[in-house]
Amino acid sequence: MYLADSRQADGGRAVGRGSRPGRRAAAVSSTVLALGAVSLITDVSSEMITAVLPLYLVSGLGTSLLGFGVLDGVYNGVTVLVRLIGGRLSDHPRVSHKAVAVVGYGLSALCKPLLLMAHSLSLFGAVLAADRTGKGLRTAPRDAMISLASTPANRGRAFGVHRAMDTAGALLGPLTAFFILRTTVDGYDTVFTVSGCVAALGVMVLLLFVPGRQRSRAGTSDAADSDAEDTDPAIVPSSAGDQRTQAVRELVRRPQVRRLVACAVLLGLTTVSDSFLYLSLQRALHLPEAWFPLLPLGTASAFLLLAVPVGMVADRIDRRRLFLIGHLVLLCAYGVLIAPLGTSPVVAVVVLALHGGFYAATDGVLAAATADAVPEAVRGTGLAVVQTGQAGARFLCSIGFGSAWAAWGDRNALAVAAGGLALSVAVCSWLLRRHHPSHALEATC
Repeated sequence: MYLADSRQADGGRAVGRGSRPGRRAAAVSSTVLALGAVSLITDVSSEMITAVLPLYLVSGLGTSLLGFGVLDGVYNGVTVLVRLIGGRLSDHPRVSHKAVAVVGYGLSALCKPLLLMAHSLSLFGAVLAADRTGKGLRTAPRDAMISLASTPANRGRAFGVHRAMDTAGALLGPLTAFFILRTTVDGYDTVFTVSGCVAALGVMVLLLFVPGRQRSRAGTSDAADSDAEDTDPAIVPSSAGDQRTQAVRELVRRPQVRRLVACAVLLGLTTVSDSFLYLSLQRALHLPEAWFPLLPLGTASAFLLLAVPVGMVADRIDRRRLFLIGHLVLLCAYGVLIAPLGTSPVVAVVVLALHGGFYAATDGVLAAATADAVPEAVRGTGLAVVQTGQAGARFLCSIGFGSAWAAWGDRNALAVAAGGLALSVAVCSWLLRRHHPSHALEATC
């Protein structure tokens, strides 16, 4: 069990690589646990919507598969430019990471009740876009707070603990939606109403329990082990605005940042969205519509079980390599869906377990790898740059996959995506092999 160490929460030096042998490893800070609680509550709200969204749009509003692909792209990719804005704002010396995160979480909470009034495709898309704008604003500052509240030696574990708590919410959300659909007459409207109330609770927890501006917990000995702590005078800005602008320019010129962005984009272009994967699985197994909201539970369960162990592995091996391995796991999930294996429930179990393993090896791991490569002064911006590239690529993938499904069918479209993913992994492996930092992270036990 990961408990906060009050001494570390008060700014005491964390136990890291330079610690004396036999001392206990650094605990996850109270800030990480508080942010995990916020994400858990917010994910209950978000996943209630996500669990019913495909069927509501396709069956309830009569949306075509191409139209759903566009809306799914909006839902997953509208955060592209907003992530940069959120990251840049949170790095401003007069604005805290928490303030930007509160705005983002608050905007998403306000959008949930508006879904009750969106009875046309255009209005529904507009509300979803506003909801995702809130997500885009909050993601980079939230991850920046996690990285600043952790040491380089336990950063992977910190992100793993946060993602595990986040995923606990992803488990409860579909269960809540399933229960509401089974027990109420106006099921979808009730889902949207309850989702809004839960989202408001998440904002309250953020306001009350997450501290304000974060101070890095990395000590000098830890700093020597990370690209992010390898202080470069050309990129560490002062408080002056023009020097901070120059710092951002220097940030995107860093080879390790450019390679992470390139890999996030290439792999995102062939990462089929969760909604399409669940629709493919539901049609392959001929599942009743009422059971559809339970499919995300398989992914969330595997993610929850694997997030912390994989995060600890990420503290001991090259995090970028683990990120690529995660996409190979996703490729295996595609292969199982494409293969003519019949309608056995085992197929669903295998696909969803692989899907959850993919998230465990990529979601928090990419954020930790980015934090390694980005200085503290522009941490939020650096995280936003990489996340923006990934979100933009997944936006294009949703539109392209929806078009391919409408033209060729789900199995053929998925086969094309699998081929593209295999090629992308090979290219990214070559890109990352070209750059080996002289001081790669190697955490001790």
